[in-house]
Amino acid sequence: MPKIDAVVTSSPDRRYRRRDTSTRSWWLRGLLAAVLLVAVVFAVDVARSWDRTARGAQIAEFAVGDLSPDQARTVLEKLSVSAAAPIVVHTDSGQATVDPAALGLSFDAAATLERLLEQPRNPWDRFLAMLGVSHQVAPVVHIDETAFNEELDAQREVLERAAVEGGVHFDGTTPVADLPSAGLRIDRDAAQETLKREWLSGERISLAMEQFDPTVSAETVQATLDGPAREVTASSIKLRGEGETITVSPVQLGALVTFVPDGKGGLVPSIAQRRLQGTLGSSLKATESAPVSASFRISGGTPRVVPARNGAKVDAPATAAALAAATVGSDRTAEVAYKTLRPKISTAKARGLGVREVVAEFTTGGFSGASGENIRLVAQEVDGAVVLPGETFSLNGHTGPRGTAQGYVTSTIIDNGHASKAVGGGISQFATTLYNAAYFAGLEDVTHTEHAYYISRYPEAREATVFEGLIDLQFKNNTKNGIVIETAWSSSSITVRLWGTKQFEVESFTGERTNPTSPESLVLPAGDNCLPSGGSPGFTTSNTRVVRDARSGAEVSRHTRTVKYDPEPIVRCG
Repeated sequence: MPKIDAVVTSSPDRRYRRRDTSTRSWWLRGLLAAVLLVAVVFAVDVARSWDRTARGAQIAEFAVGDLSPDQARTVLEKLSVSAAAPIVVHTDSGQATVDPAALGLSFDAAATLERLLEQPRNPWDRFLAMLGVSHQVAPVVHIDETAFNEELDAQREVLERAAVEGGVHFDGTTPVADLPSAGLRIDRDAAQETLKREWLSGERISLAMEQFDPTVSAETVQATLDGPAREVTASSIKLRGEGETITVSPVQLGALVTFVPDGKGGLVPSIAQRRLQGTLGSSLKATESAPVSASFRISGGTPRVVPARNGAKVDAPATAAALAAATVGSDRTAEVAYKTLRPKISTAKARGLGVREVVAEFTTGGFSGASGENIRLVAQEVDGAVVLPGETFSLNGHTGPRGTAQGYVTSTIIDNGHASKAVGGGISQFATTLYNAAYFAGLEDVTHTEHAYYISRYPEAREATVFEGLIDLQFKNNTKNGIVIETAWSSSSITVRLWGTKQFEVESFTGERTNPTSPESLVLPAGDNCLPSGGSPGFTTSNTRVVRDARSGAEVSRHTRTVKYDPEPIVRCG
């Protein structure tokens, strides 16, 4: 039987299927590559935008997109300034210019920044932002509803059309009827939303109106006028506060009280917060107390906690309600309501700060009588200061003004490179002493400035000067425990001790003097401010601080600071 070789041929259909499969493979690969490229681009954008405001973000005319938090804060500060400008609001009935604070509006810059840092979750929105398309971000605005309603009530005649709810007000001590009238009034809920959205645009804001029908009849107004309203100003009311009783006279009650709808067709006495503050604000303020943080007293070489005290602030709405309720009825007394103010440092918190030992101390001396008095005053102000973990202490910030009003006297300063006199002179010696105590405690140096020329009673390249409003001494508590500053003054020396829990050991190395410079001669006008001087050469030197862990001895940090001292001029008074 003859052998037949098998012949295999490819059918046209199979060739077409292979070509189709190949084409689909390329399409899939291309699609996958495109998806991966988009994913990479988005991933890079996500990484780049981390801790930055959303790209393309805008608030009113302010561009706030793709900024660092600090840059955004700078822009928001400008927005905060513009937020203080008066607002022009209008309705179908009229127009008024009002104060944002009177409307209870407040711009929350911190919350707005948090909103700006939120990145778009929608990929399309992110893609549009990458193309430069901007989008409006609503600022975070808060509204005090009570103040808002009171201000709109005050603007009713201008902004609303013959819309009057029945009520009673007083002319002196005489009650006067407010007869009801239907009309158009501002839609309060819609107005709040509009103001939140458009307030910071700087444009005139249109407020929607709504139909209004009074809920209180003219008969009810007349009955209130003839009855309860006459009790309001019949006699004084005793308003009892913290340690003091305020007598509210009939004239004051007439200025405070109005009768407003109770929501059930009747009228009840009411006192607006604005009227309460305007009439009794100073008297109520006198009954308030500030919270007092826990402090430390060094006794027998041991720091002891002095307990904190809560403060009390008048709760205006509750006080107004209590006083209003007392205007009708036989009991003509009311209690001032308070909100409790908590201190920054509670007693429990102070006890947990780990303040138990001296972590560093430093002493300087050699000052004159006038300088010594200024040093005594500033030391007295700083004594007992508590610096919490992570907190920065500012000498200027802590003491505030240091002028004649605070008891400071004229003494020696360095002015324009030579010795002179000014109020508060000598405080730099305290600054140097405090700086060195912080230095040897291993605390973080935030900012300090050396004297223009070297003063021999201070350590070279390890001293500090201060000047109110311009030059400050600041250090940060970079330990896990609190730091308490203790000062000890005598007529010849000042000592600063820092209490806490010892965490660091510090070594100090002073470099050689280099690059000496010769003093120049100056002739200054004779007078009290001219202080003759023989001068001294200038030079450059350095100081190296090595900070080690107190337990392990391991080096934590090493820093060298180079200081160039100018020569002290030779001064003659002529």
